[in-house]
Amino acid sequence: MRFEKVTPTEKLRPYIKYLVISENPEAKEYKVFPSTGLVMGFQYRGHLSTISNQQETNLANAGITGIGDTFKIFRNSADIGTILVYFTEVGWAAFCTCPANELFNESVSLNDIFGRQQISETEEKLSVANSNQKRIYIIEQFLLSQLKKTVQDQLIVAAIKLIYQSKGSIRIKEINDKLAISQSPFEKRFRKLVGVSPKKFSSIVRFNNVLNQLGTEKTLAEICYENNFFDQAHFIKDFKQYTGDTPERFKSFE
Repeated sequence: MRFEKVTPTEKLRPYIKYLVISENPEAKEYKVFPSTGLVMGFQYRGHLSTISNQQETNLANAGITGIGDTFKIFRNSADIGTILVYFTEVGWAAFCTCPANELFNESVSLNDIFGRQQISETEEKLSVANSNQKRIYIIEQFLLSQLKKTVQDQLIVAAIKLIYQSKGSIRIKEINDKLAISQSPFEKRFRKLVGVSPKKFSSIVRFNNVLNQLGTEKTLAEICYENNFFDQAHFIKDFKQYTGDTPERFKSFE
């Protein structure tokens, strides 16, 4: 399996964390855990589907997946090849007027967002590209063609920074006080740009911090305490929502 990160061209860097070339010669079913940004994908070979309640749903070859509050199960065909685009937390707004929260827990065809003709032209170019370097270039050119002249909401950017600094443990009221904004307009702006409420975003940040610590020598009790969970029951409940497993079971498979 190949999973190679690529730094985007300079003009895209304020909005795109990185692109990924993902290839797998074997058919596989796998889980994807909640992350803090939207992900766009273009299959240039093979196809991808989601599994939910034992039902399989085929995904469009070009699609976008919003932030979610639980794990997703995907199944790829053999010999799949995909270019993935990982947006920054507020990067989506630079390409599309569709509010990020409308994509919450959804995987949507890019035809529904950018129009069938534009996506078909990009897919056709990908189908004849004979190298991953050319495929990355094609996707970057598509993104640059959609890039709008926007001004980033610096208040939301500041709020995201505070959440990361606290590793997801900061109270929303503290953010409101620090940034001198009342809760209702703040939450509305945050959801529209980021895709989830600030509280849910903080929870996802904290979950990913926990995930990183599971690979260390720290005990589950230490991880629970360091991430400001009220008790171990609350820790287990949150972890199971995001992964489908208890922390003990998850750690045993590491």
